[in-house]
Amino acid sequence: MSLSQDSILSLISCCLGICSVVLASRRNILTFAFGFGQVLTYTYLCWTQRFYGEIAINVYYFATMIYGVYVWRKRLKVESGKKKVEPRSLSPIVIGLIVVTTLLGSWLVGWGLAAFTDDTQPYLDAFTTVPALVAQVLMILVYREHWFIWLAVDILCVILWVRAGDWFMVTQYAIWCANCIYGIFIWNQSDITSSSKKP
Repeated sequence: MSLSQDSILSLISCCLGICSVVLASRRNILTFAFGFGQVLTYTYLCWTQRFYGEIAINVYYFATMIYGVYVWRKRLKVESGKKKVEPRSLSPIVIGLIVVTTLLGSWLVGWGLAAFTDDTQPYLDAFTTVPALVAQVLMILVYREHWFIWLAVDILCVILWVRAGDWFMVTQYAIWCANCIYGIFIWNQSDITSSSKKP
């Protein structure tokens, strides 16, 4: 069975994306090197499916990752002989505000996509796009809570690509879901480890 050009590109994008998120969960700044390649290939795939929200957010990812390299470089520290980014936490009040505004924003964007575009899955597209905007900012600024938002986004993206019939993308997002759980553990463990080293 031969693969189409889009299928090959989807496989490449999938591999780049998996490498990127695994490195992010390990708090490794090389996450951005693979992230740039994944964004470019994934944007093209979204264009072929007319997922306009996903296209827009990947342009945003590309721009924020440039800034992310700068932020992560400033927060690098040596841990167990390796350079890793040092995470921080949000307050409960800020978390609540983020959840409410993200849900409302997602609904509004979904309505707009349904009303003014030929988006094939407008509300699902919106609910994978707006929360991802928020999660990306939190990841760039090294807040550990970003993993919970990414987990929700990745679950919805599995559904999105199942409906589109792209099983490489389904596989990628399924692996990303597992990596989010791993990232939650690792980024919170780093806090415990740091605390245990204090006199």
